[in-house]
Order: sequence, then C-alpha cells, then structure tokens
Amino acid sequence: MQFELRDLQVLTNKGFTPEKAKTFKPLHPFDRAVVEFLDVLSRKLLRDPIARQYPDIVTFAFWIRKSNIGILREDYERRHDFSKETLYGKGLVFHVAPSNVPINFAYSLVAGLLSGNANIVRVSNKDFPQTRIVTDAMEELLDGGLWPGIENLVTVVKYQRENAEWTALFSTICDIRIIWGGDETIKEIRKHQLQPNSIEICFPDRYSLCAIEAKAILSEENVATLAERFFNDTYLFDQNACTAPHLIIWVGDAETIEKAKPLFWGAVREYSGKKYPIAPIVAVDKLVAFCREAIGLGNVRREIDVDNTAVRVAVSSLSEEIQDNKSYGGYFNEFDARRLEEMTPVVTKKVQTLSYFGFSHNKIAEFLTQGNCVGIDRCVPMGKTMDFSLNWDGKYLVDALSRTVTF
Repeated sequence: MQFELRDLQVLTNKGFTPEKAKTFKPLHPFDRAVVEFLDVLSRKLLRDPIARQYPDIVTFAFWIRKSNIGILREDYERRHDFSKETLYGKGLVFHVAPSNVPINFAYSLVAGLLSGNANIVRVSNKDFPQTRIVTDAMEELLDGGLWPGIENLVTVVKYQRENAEWTALFSTICDIRIIWGGDETIKEIRKHQLQPNSIEICFPDRYSLCAIEAKAILSEENVATLAERFFNDTYLFDQNACTAPHLIIWVGDAETIEKAKPLFWGAVREYSGKKYPIAPIVAVDKLVAFCREAIGLGNVRREIDVDNTAVRVAVSSLSEEIQDNKSYGGYFNEFDARRLEEMTPVVTKKVQTLSYFGFSHNKIAEFLTQGNCVGIDRCVPMGKTMDFSLNWDGKYLVDALSRTVTF
C-alpha cells in the first residue's frame, strides 16, 4: 500500500515513509548506539546558547546524559533476572504528545528509544520554540550520516488535529500507542482502531497537590529559593502540566500556619512577579474561576492579594469536587490541616503527584500507608514535580514498552 505524505510535516527523519516504519527490527533496551546518540544530543543542546535559555531543554539535556542513562540502566537491570529472561522492544510506538508541556514529546520519545523501539511522535501544532530547537538538533545529528542505525527510530511529525487520517494510519501500523492528553483527546483518538495485538498506554487528566509543613517555613533561612522551586512546579508551564499542584495543604497549628503563609506567598509573589507577567486575560480567567468555584462549592473565601500574581482560595473542607475547580496562571486552593491525614478525602485515583516541603520521606510514606490512599503515583520534594522518570503514573515504561522472552 502506498501513502502520500501530504499535510504532514516531518521534523526529523526526513526520509520517513510509513512503509519503512513497518520494517524496523526491535532492539534490546538500553542499546549502546541509542545511549551514545542521546549523549551526543545532550552535549549538543548544552553547547547551544539558544537552547540554554530554556530551563526545560537544559533539564532534558542533563537527563539524557550517558551518566544518567547509566543510572536508569542499573535500575532496569535490578528489576530482571537475565539468566531466565531477555527483553526486546515491541516494535513501533506511536506517541501523541500533549499540547501543554513543550518538552514532553522528547521524554516520551526517549522512553521509546531506551525500550528498544522505533518511534513516531506527533507533536503539538503550537509553535513551541523548545520543540523546534530539540528537533532541529536531532535532525542535524541524524542527517550527518553518523547514526544509520538510529535514523529510522526517531520520527517526529506535525499535522493538524483535524487531519485524522494520519492518526488513523499510525494507529493501524503501530505496536503501541501512547496518548498524553486530556480525557476528551483520549476518547477522540480511541476512535481509531489498533491492530488486535497492539496495546495502548494513556496518560489522562490528572490532579496534583502540595503539602507544606508550616513550621518548616518559619525555620527556612532561604524562602526565596523555595519560592523559585515552587515557581518551577507551577508558573513555568502556566500551571497546565498534570504535575503542577492546584491544592496547597498547610499542616500545623492555626497560629503557625498564619505566620507561615505571608512569608511563603510574599516570596512567591516577589519571584513570580519578575518571571511571570500576568496578562489581562489570565487575570480575568482567574476571577471567573473563583466565581465558578464559589457557586459550585460554596465553602470558599478568596484571600486578599495585592497584584493578582497568586490567587488563593481558602476552602473549609475537602471533597473530590475540588478537583473540578482549577484554573491556571497562579490559581491555588488552600486548606489548613493539623495532620497530613486530613487531606485523604481528596486523594482519589485522579491524583498524580504530591509535592511536599518540611516532611521527611518516612513521614510521607507513613501517610500513604496508613491512609490507604487510592491515588498519588509520585511523591517528590517541592521543585521536583517536572522531573521526568521512567516510572510514570505508576507504570515502569521500559517494561510497558518492551516484550519479555522467558527461557
């Protein structure tokens, strides 16, 4: 069957055709050539002065360094008994990247590569400079002829959402389909059938939380650094990433919490005011969000702010419904609790990440165990919510994207 590459923008692997994509032979996870290619790409991005202007690109470049990939490989090797089994990639992975986190496509692609697969990645039609910078660097390396075994593994494409024929085609030829997106996006893409033996992995809408021990704020010597970490978790991507906290849980006695809040939010306002100018439409949207929440929940109070940088909405009780009342650009619900366990009612299966400050790892683990939480797939210190891992949403991606042969 012949295909016309019309209405399809190919960003990497310019010689791509669907016929070629179907001829790929899977590799072992953490193939040496793949690791070498990623390390060269890392060094190329870190040397690029334009790329270095984007913190998310720099973070990605450090993540794909050979030294870090070596750590990931050690974790992979600890998980398997290679005297009884061996792993190969499943074949061709079709990735549908989200439209709200520019660099996510690259992490998804690398997960596919490290698992031993060929990859077709559909990126957002939004003109993200991060997408262009990273794909240009990939294509420059691949076009040099030095990576003949890698070239056909790295295909990044762009096409209009309305042009569903490409989604349908890639769905019919792939062995795995990965969808990063909202629930409605997943429903729409699922209209396109997979092969009977293909599988699908979805990363749908999620909700994230942040727990802060109030007394730790009072004893923190550098609240400004803490504000920067919080900014990276939230404002850096307009609070649109699934990892960005929308509900802040303050833990402590009432007096301590009331002393801690001005210190923390004052530092956040000062840092964010320099890095994140509030557009008029964002201010209006946050006001609308509060009105909607006040009508829907009824137990809310907007805290006084001076410049709309952080809209804070105090809630007197927690329920699942709070997850339906979120906005972006610095819109936070706040709940005061004496113990971590008080946030259990809101920890549903929809909750992905719990970021925290002031609590030990053991304290967080104790909360998860004793609370019998049905949600929360990741627990990370404040400032680390955007750090990608091969363990994502409760799935170890190397195993999910490979096949195990036992003997």
